[in-house]
Amino acid sequence: MAAEPPSDLDSPLLPQSYSAGESEPEVIVVITSDEEQQQQQKPSENVIASDYGNPFDFLAASLPSLPPPTPADPFRNHTPNIEGLYEWAKTIICLPIAAVRLVMFGLCLAVGYVATKVALEGWKDRESPMPRWRQGIMWITRLCSRFILFSFGYHWIRRIGKPVSREIAPIVVSNHVSYIEPIFFFYELFPTIVASESHDSIPFVGTIIRAMQVIYVNRFSPMSRKHAVNEIKRKASCDEFPRVLLFPEGTTTNGRFLISFQLGAFIPGFPIQPVVVRYPYIHFDQSWGHISLVKLMFRMFTQFHNFMEVEYLPVITPRKDKQENAIHFAERASHVLAGALNVLQTSHSYGDLMLLTKAAQLGLDNVAEYTVEMAWVERSFNISTSEAIDFLDKFLAMKPDSRGHVNIQGFSAVLRLGLCPFTEKIFTFLDVEKCGYITFRQFLLGSAYVLKQPLFKQACIAAYDKFDDGHGYMSMRQLGNLVQHAVPNLHHEKLSQLFKLFDVDDDGLISRDDFMSCLRRNPLLIALFAAHLNFHISLEVL
Repeated sequence: MAAEPPSDLDSPLLPQSYSAGESEPEVIVVITSDEEQQQQQKPSENVIASDYGNPFDFLAASLPSLPPPTPADPFRNHTPNIEGLYEWAKTIICLPIAAVRLVMFGLCLAVGYVATKVALEGWKDRESPMPRWRQGIMWITRLCSRFILFSFGYHWIRRIGKPVSREIAPIVVSNHVSYIEPIFFFYELFPTIVASESHDSIPFVGTIIRAMQVIYVNRFSPMSRKHAVNEIKRKASCDEFPRVLLFPEGTTTNGRFLISFQLGAFIPGFPIQPVVVRYPYIHFDQSWGHISLVKLMFRMFTQFHNFMEVEYLPVITPRKDKQENAIHFAERASHVLAGALNVLQTSHSYGDLMLLTKAAQLGLDNVAEYTVEMAWVERSFNISTSEAIDFLDKFLAMKPDSRGHVNIQGFSAVLRLGLCPFTEKIFTFLDVEKCGYITFRQFLLGSAYVLKQPLFKQACIAAYDKFDDGHGYMSMRQLGNLVQHAVPNLHHEKLSQLFKLFDVDDDGLISRDDFMSCLRRNPLLIALFAAHLNFHISLEVL
């Protein structure tokens, strides 16, 4: 039995027998003032001293003092494997039960699929609300979804509070931990959901999702996102449609953190009812994190019971004053959900999950080292997720070690220039902590910082124009003349590799578009041309 805590203020809270090595901290929380936090969230212009100088002086760019990486990993499943005698014994005992549950799952999915096909048969006008008699048939599918939850071990689900009527709050937002929440809300609310276009092709499930009059969105297409917002507004404003359900985080987390919100639910400006979902557990983390779907389903099938709590929170109404926009509305909602969950908020986003997934697919260790809090990166440096993935490809080509660290040899090999004073300058610029290695976060943010400089684009144009003889292209010899000041005596083999890097369309010549595109992808290489860019242009003329 645990010892009673001391009742006086002088006694230590921890017993003398406590050893710091007995338990590894989950998260180290650093408490700072609002001013310090704001200062950390902005790239500082403080110059970091370097033995090699600053290779980007000509852009009036000094290395930013970046905030330290967060130790939080919102995508980590804490029980990815079966561990311990109890869990192994329980899994073996539950194998016959799992077989029965699997059969139940298959039958319920088949019956729900057939009922949905009947409900959709002959329905041509999918843009209008579903007729009530078709909704009545869909009740069969909704009951099947409850039995599916039962087959996964959710025999009872604790509810706190109640959903308000659609007229009061036409939009519902919830945190997203597993694939279980969509199944639950389908049964509970039968809402219209916003989902990725890829969901439409999922066998059986895609048909059921279409019956919910899903709003499809391609998160990487601005036009698709704009169309989705218009659809959310159209369906939320019409009482004939079901309420709209969104998971503003855009992906699943482990439930221990709340990541940045997408704005689609908040731009239309309708009242919102937030809902929080919890999965209390001791031995089995039910979150869909660093674990495959098949393994997660198997673990659910082999549990005696899985716990789930759903709490409906008070409605959040947008303020009428002009000072609150969608961003502020989303921040208010995220604070409410984080407070109800008693969790920390981070600046991670779906982009971090894509980076993490790519690293995991390559079998890398410590994949959490490749998350960078993409929501903050996008705000601070205007770098998209697709661009960050391109930078990750370059970093992985440097062959990082098991800790995600790259040394000067790996860095110089990918820079195509070999080990020389120039590559050492760039490497030192990125190695802000002067540890002798760089991480993906340092490589990405250092590259993004250079790319963000106001003079960067003009410097690229000026460098190309320096040796453009009017033919509209640059030869290998001309490129060699451009870079010889930065890298004297560059071997022909290295020059050939560098030329291929700049020759984006692989036609044997470097056009202006090739040159600009290459430097956009490899902004650190702009320092090659610093000797030819002896200009100091004031920002007023840009």
